[in-house]
Order: sequence, then C-alpha cells, then structure tokens
Amino acid sequence: MEENKNIKRTDVNELGEFGLIDHLTKNFKNKNLSTVKSIGDDAAVIENGNLMTVVSTDMLVEGIHFDMMYSPLKHLGYKAVVVNLSDIYAMNAYPKQITVSLALSNRYSVEALEEIYAGIEQACKFYKVDLIGGDTTSSPKGLIISVTAIGQQERNKIVYRDGAKLGDLLCVTGNLGAAYLGLQLLEREKQIYLANPGVKPDLGDQGYLVGRQLKPEARHDMIEAFAKAELIPTAMIDVSDGLASEVFHLCKQSGLGALVEESGVPIHPDAEVQAIDFGMDPITCALSGGEDYELLFTINPKDLEKVKYLPDIYIMGEMVEKSEGIKLHTKGGNIHEIKAQGWKHF
Repeated sequence: MEENKNIKRTDVNELGEFGLIDHLTKNFKNKNLSTVKSIGDDAAVIENGNLMTVVSTDMLVEGIHFDMMYSPLKHLGYKAVVVNLSDIYAMNAYPKQITVSLALSNRYSVEALEEIYAGIEQACKFYKVDLIGGDTTSSPKGLIISVTAIGQQERNKIVYRDGAKLGDLLCVTGNLGAAYLGLQLLEREKQIYLANPGVKPDLGDQGYLVGRQLKPEARHDMIEAFAKAELIPTAMIDVSDGLASEVFHLCKQSGLGALVEESGVPIHPDAEVQAIDFGMDPITCALSGGEDYELLFTINPKDLEKVKYLPDIYIMGEMVEKSEGIKLHTKGGNIHEIKAQGWKHF
C-alpha cells in the first residue's frame, strides 16, 4: 500500500505536553453536572455529595522518568505514589485511595515486583491512603507505572490554578533545585561507572540531594497547616516541572503576570554549593530543575499574618498585571524575563 505523502504529520514535540493535551481535548465537552473541574488543573474535581472527589493520574516510564541503573525498586514504588499524591495536595485536598497499574517486560521478576510494592505500601502507610485496585500487563520493553490518586475536600476549600488575583502574594514551600542537582549527581556517577565499571559510585555527602530525587515527599504537612491556620490559598500548583513552568501555569490560568524576587526563592545550602561546583547558577536550577514536589501558591495580602507564622513557607513575589509579563528581580537589582525551561515530556 503506497503511503500518502500529502498527509500532514505534526511531531508531538512541536506542541509539548500541555499543548498536546489542549489540542487533543479541545472538542470534549462535559456532559455531566457532577464534573466540576475536568482537564487543566492538577486534578479533576467531581461532585460527590457533601465532599468533592478529587482525581489525578500520572505515569512513570522507564528510560524517560527513571533509570534502573540508579533507581532502587522500593524507592521507585514510593515515588510513583508520592508524585500523584502531590497533585491532590495541590488542590488543597486530602488523598484517600490509589490504584496502581504496571506494564512490565519479562526481565522483571516476582521478587522485583515485590520490591516495588514494598515501596508502594510504605507510601500508603505514611500518607494514610488505601490501595484499592489497578492492572498488570506485559510490555515489550521496560517498566511503566501508572498511579491514580483519589482525594476529598469540601467544595469551598478546593484550590484551583486560576484563582489568583492582582496583588496576591506568590509563596512557595520548602526549597527548590535540589532534586535536579541530585539527578545530575546520579547521572555523573552513571557515566563514570559506564566508562570504568570497576569504579564504585562516590556521592560524597550529598545524601540530601540524591534523596530529593530518588525518594521525594509530598507536602501533606502544608495542607494540614493551612487548615489549622484557616488559610485557603487563592491559587495553587505543585512544583513538578520546574518553578518557572509552574509560575507560567498560574499566570496563564489566572490571566496575570508575576514578579519573582530572586532573594525570595528558597535554595538548600547543599544545592547551592553543588550547583556552583557543577558550574551552574543556583537560581537557574531552582527555576528550571523540577521534581521538587513543593507547593507554589498565592494568597490574599490580608492573609499575610497567617502565612508569616507557618514554617517552611517563603514569600517570593507577587501577581501583577498580565501586560507586565513574568519577570525575575535579581539580587543585583536587575529585572529579567523568566522563560519556562522546565521538564519536557516529549
């Protein structure tokens, strides 16, 4: 059969992950009143009596999201759960259940799967969620883990990406860039090992950075802290693809711009030292690294007093008019346009 050379072929890289999702789903219209929020946020929201049901799903693909040369199977199972729970927390909701589906090649034994599920079990225990189902099938190559997380929250306490208002303060939890630098360390040691198989990996005292990459944690403590302080952010997203990328999402969904203060972006001392050692700018690692699974959120300025006394939260900027763009105010006093150079899925 002769190929029709006139058929247009668009490479998915031209659209990117979110452009591709927008393109493929543009004709889908919600038919059920129970669908409160569908595509376009960290999780979908479904009407379910007194509480809203919040649902998110994510896949980890071998060779794309993880490398078996340095990813312990137990850690991998744990991480697969955490990255999904983070999306539920980003809606200011509480995860309750997960499903897990695996596609695996014949090089994965029962014992290997037991290790993965040991990590899944540990995450379920720590975050108090139930494993309620899933699927297992064969794959011609490698391993794919797909997790769906299901959570709950009252309707008026769910936080979306599009709720930020002009003048809102831009805040972030924890610290940024460490997971990216942990990945760079692991990749460096992998290359050294491949060139000299007899050489043992030397990660020095960089356990914190490597841990942020291989066994991240979701910020359940922040959601609990918000509840105790009676604080509801105006908009929120988790930092999975890089801080700059997530700021862009908040701005796009809310129809605003943002001014980010470099001095307000939290960077762990180990990350700062390692970035400089690699010849990188620490703020670039924080803006573009990804996989931090911290929470980026906005608050009404009148809630400043509530935030000031919560631990591990940093005020890093404010929401401005859309026409002002998305800018970084550097420690040296200069203002630069921020470009979203985070994780690309294609």
